[in-house]
Amino acid sequence: MPKKVDHEARRQEISEALWRLASTRGLDGASLRDVAAEAGISLGRLQHYFRSKDEMLLFALQRINRLAGERIRARIEALPEEPTPREVLRACLSGMLPLDEKSRVGVLVGAAYFARAVYDEPLRAEAKDGIPQLRALFAHQLRRAAERGELPLERATEDEAMLLISLVDGLSTYVLLDVHGPRTALRLLDLHLAHLFGTEGGEDAPASSGARAGAGARSGARSGAEVESGAEAGSGAGSGAGSDAAATSDERPAPPSRPGEDAAKAAGRA
Repeated sequence: MPKKVDHEARRQEISEALWRLASTRGLDGASLRDVAAEAGISLGRLQHYFRSKDEMLLFALQRINRLAGERIRARIEALPEEPTPREVLRACLSGMLPLDEKSRVGVLVGAAYFARAVYDEPLRAEAKDGIPQLRALFAHQLRRAAERGELPLERATEDEAMLLISLVDGLSTYVLLDVHGPRTALRLLDLHLAHLFGTEGGEDAPASSGARAGAGARSGARSGAEVESGAEAGSGAGSGAGSDAAATSDERPAPPSRPGEDAAKAAGRA
């Protein structure tokens, strides 16, 4: 009896091969023949799963967005049962940074897609699709913080949310260029959140504003510890071995919704 082939699994394997190539040479430098060789299959077999390079590129982009959302959701799930808006924002924003080798490869592949998407309408539509949703969700967290007295009302706007997205994009770019390392990127993110929420010294500062400031400090200390052991690994050259795809063979069903989960999904698409 012929062996049954899991077509979706094979398409995922091909997309992972594409990511490995994209993280080292960009997308334009990865031909269908190159991807087939990287995946260990013939060109004809690859074209059985994807009729064109554009179809393969779009599938791979949609999948890496889903994986990024899952990674950020995991960071949110590690927060206390009822995370504060600041904790949700920090989990999402830090989850968008290339803090280790896996997330670095994801950001590298995303950068390769964005460079191509400038001239490719289907890719551009997919690449920018989640940004308005992400901006709205971040603005919602800012408004929640303002309602709780944790943030000046005039800072709880969609413009402020867009500045947060832009900050992470810039910090990520400079990590990829080795202008600064992952720890510095995380420190600068915390510094901005400290200014935004009216505290001093970043997430690890003493709790000068009561219990909610203490919660933010504990969150910063915990998340900093997560990065401590492997953050600087991301400052070297990107490698396909560290791709998000490497950890996806045991994908689990989505857990019940918690505060900030929608933000994680949107962050994966931004």
